[in-house]
Amino acid sequence: WVARMIMMTMHFMKDEDGQPQVPFKTVYVTGLIRDEQGQKMSKSKGNVLDPLDMIDGIELDSLLEKRTGNMMQPQLAEKIGKATRKAFPEGIGAHGTDALRFTLYSLASTGRDINWDMKRLEGYRNFCNKIWNAARYVLMNTEGEDCGVNNETVELSLADRWIIARLQQAEQRVADAMTNYRLDHASQEIYEFVWNEYCDWYLELSKPVLWDDNASAEAKRGTRRTLIRVLEATLRLAHPFMPFITEEIWQRVAPIAGTVSGEGPHSIMLQAYPLANVNAIDEQALSDAEWLKAVITAIRNIRGEMNVPPSKALNIILKNLGADDQRRLDDNRQFLTKLAKLESIQVLGSGEEAPMAATQLIGDMELLVPMAGLIDKDAELGRLDKELAKLEKDIQRLAGKLGNPGFVDKAPAAVVEKEQDKLQAQQHQRDRLQAQRQAIAEL
Repeated sequence: WVARMIMMTMHFMKDEDGQPQVPFKTVYVTGLIRDEQGQKMSKSKGNVLDPLDMIDGIELDSLLEKRTGNMMQPQLAEKIGKATRKAFPEGIGAHGTDALRFTLYSLASTGRDINWDMKRLEGYRNFCNKIWNAARYVLMNTEGEDCGVNNETVELSLADRWIIARLQQAEQRVADAMTNYRLDHASQEIYEFVWNEYCDWYLELSKPVLWDDNASAEAKRGTRRTLIRVLEATLRLAHPFMPFITEEIWQRVAPIAGTVSGEGPHSIMLQAYPLANVNAIDEQALSDAEWLKAVITAIRNIRGEMNVPPSKALNIILKNLGADDQRRLDDNRQFLTKLAKLESIQVLGSGEEAPMAATQLIGDMELLVPMAGLIDKDAELGRLDKELAKLEKDIQRLAGKLGNPGFVDKAPAAVVEKEQDKLQAQQHQRDRLQAQRQAIAEL
């Protein structure tokens, strides 16, 4: 097919001098796409997945008719129908073109066949929804607002400088991956940047600035400009991978970002592909933001471990601060207080004794959350006793299994090793819970 496209084009398309035009010089061939069990798709096996069915969706009855109708081996129809009902009991839901394309890119590792995975397709449909929701938040906070796109004075927060730096890194990594034909790496970088950094962190970090009545006009303008411009650049970055959703959102985003002006028609397809600006990579902002994220994550981990509701404001204590820790704390109290839901932040001086507290380490700095008054002591002790009893039962079962020569001698080494790893993990979990129980009992 590729050779035929080249020959047909060279035969019919000539340049001004009558010379044949070569349509393309690079061909990218993916591995064979197989079903979830690694079997080659074929009509006789009844395991073919039509891309249009995954895009638009198909009901179970229609899918059964498609897979079992007009078969060369009709005796296999019952077996194929049974397998189809098991795999798709409610048919196939609509996932959209962009989710399907992005899934294919993510699976396209070089030199190997692709085992199709419907769960990956569902995951990337959720990714498309994530982009829609992020765009709604950005538009809600920027449409009709002063976004500083005419070079007005702006003040950039740590979060603004961090996401701008991360965008440059993402653009560079995507460019490198595409140069090396690693479309799976390129799509993964876009996914990580959009979901884990822009949506999960930056959008949250923008709220303390935008929703603070005491924030300056320059600070709010800087955050709005960063919100809209990073989104616009990200849409251009993702456009070859998911062309429809990016075009749709870009039409509303681009005028606000100052990318286009005047009457259309405008299209994201006619815009320059984003190129990394290494001068915009602020290394201090990157390291400071990682510190901030680590502190917020540590507090959330303690909440989860101690079953403290997110609505309850915490008092935290910081110990063993270095110069950088102190500077970062001074610069980012607002972010910490808002995003980690804190009532107060206390710095413990050298020689001062800390109360009984749950502790997390961020580098050399200790983060402590005093436990007194945070939890129902008796209820928490009861919960921990139940978990410890269950763990002890599992540990005795695994120890007995590994102490049985009949199992150790006859089972494959990999199976024995796996059971030993399970035992060690359970013992570690038991020790951790026992320490936690003792700390709570002493409150």
